[in-house]
Amino acid sequence: MSNSNGVEPILEARNIQKHFGHVVALREGNFQLRPDEIHAIVGDNGAGKSTLIKIISGVFHADGGEMLLDGRPVSITNPREARVLGIETVYQDLALAEHLDAAANLFLGREMLRPPPLSWFGFLDKKSMKQRAEGEMQRLKIGIQSVEQPVQSLSGGQRQAVAVARAIAWGNRIVIMDEPTAALGVRESAMVLELMKEVKNHGIAVIMISHNLPEVFAVADRITVLRLGRTIATIEKSDTSLEAVVGFMTGALDALV
Repeated sequence: MSNSNGVEPILEARNIQKHFGHVVALREGNFQLRPDEIHAIVGDNGAGKSTLIKIISGVFHADGGEMLLDGRPVSITNPREARVLGIETVYQDLALAEHLDAAANLFLGREMLRPPPLSWFGFLDKKSMKQRAEGEMQRLKIGIQSVEQPVQSLSGGQRQAVAVARAIAWGNRIVIMDEPTAALGVRESAMVLELMKEVKNHGIAVIMISHNLPEVFAVADRITVLRLGRTIATIEKSDTSLEAVVGFMTGALDALV
C-alpha cells in the first residue's frame, strides 16, 4: 500500500502487538518507512518505541499484527534474519569491543580470512579489513586519525560513528538508530546528526528513535508518535511543529493516524 506521496514503503508494520505477561507494551503499532527518508519514532517512556524497533530488528517476536518488506509479508524471528534482509541496528550501548581497533570492530563476528590454506587455521586478513574500514570511514566522511586506534581511545561521537559505519557496511537497506546522541555533547551530537544525513544520502533508509525533539526536527523527514502502545500520528515534519508533536505525545491532541 503506497502512502500519501505515492512512494511504496520499503518497510511496513501493521497493528503490531506485544505483551510481556500482563503488561501490554504494544497494542496497535503501525509504521511505514519510505526508502528515501529519515523517519523518527517518538513518544514518552513506555510508549512502545523500543519494543517496536526490537520487533523490526528481530530481538522480540510480535504477538500479533504483520510486517511487510517491499510489500511482502516477512517474519523476522532473530537479529540474524534482520541482518540478512539488510536491516542493521545501532543500540545505545553501541556493542563495541573497546580493546579492539575500529577496523576490528567493523568486522566483529564477520572477520575476513586469508586465502587457503591460511584460512583453514583462522588467520585473519587484517590488511583487507583495514582497507575496507578506511573506505567506509571515508565514504561516510568520518574523521578519525586511524582505523587502527583502539575504540577506547576515541571520543563518544567517534565511537558512535564507528558503530554507525559498521551498520552501514552490512545493512544495505535500513539502519535503526536508538537514541543516537543520548550520551553525547552538543558538538558530537551535531556530528552524529550529519552522519545520519550522510547515511540517507547513500540510499539507506534510517529509523531514528529519540527523546530529543529539536534533533528530530533537525534531521527527520517524517515523525511517528507512539503513546501507551499505540501509533497516534505519522506526520510530515514540514506539516507540523514541535508543540504539536508534544501534544500528540501527551494526549493534548487527538490521534491522527
